[in-house]
Amino acid sequence: MGQFDRDYYRRFYLEPATAVTSRTEMRARGRLIAAYVELIGCPVRSILDAGCGLGLLRAPLERALPRATYTGLEVSEYLCERYGWVRGSISNFAPRRTFDLVVCYDVLQYLGARDAARGLANLGRLCRGVLYFTALTARDWRQNCDQTCTDPDVHLREAEWYRERLLKKFRPVGAGFWIRRGAPLVTWDLEGA
Repeated sequence: MGQFDRDYYRRFYLEPATAVTSRTEMRARGRLIAAYVELIGCPVRSILDAGCGLGLLRAPLERALPRATYTGLEVSEYLCERYGWVRGSISNFAPRRTFDLVVCYDVLQYLGARDAARGLANLGRLCRGVLYFTALTARDWRQNCDQTCTDPDVHLREAEWYRERLLKKFRPVGAGFWIRRGAPLVTWDLEGA
């Protein structure tokens, strides 16, 4: 995973002209995630941020969910050395615990089909409550993203490819949120996706 070096993060996260996101956007996303788990009554004591990158979600999640421990998982040797993240891939990460909240934000498009499928299955093993999941899809590439500041070196799949695999262990509730099947969390019928 040599592509995830200092230059990669400078280009896609730190340089204003080419950054794919901003701290402001990630603070809002962190507040959204925390508000959703609070709304549905999911007690969060543990968070896994799979593919955490620079850790832009860490501070907003810790601020909003102060009783939770945060684990950042990252393949980038550079970021693990710099920030102290756990080094590994979601395709084979196997801790001895599960997590109340798992975030996998724009990660799986970097994995080939076999590893991405393993990663999706692993999310089902690692998450016991709420999953927040997004990935760049083929449609997003064509219609939604700014291609001048989005990494093109990815595997573009249709959204249905992800949905089909996530549905084995999760039920969709919209806006990127998925609830682990069997988790004692209630959502109203029209709140579902």
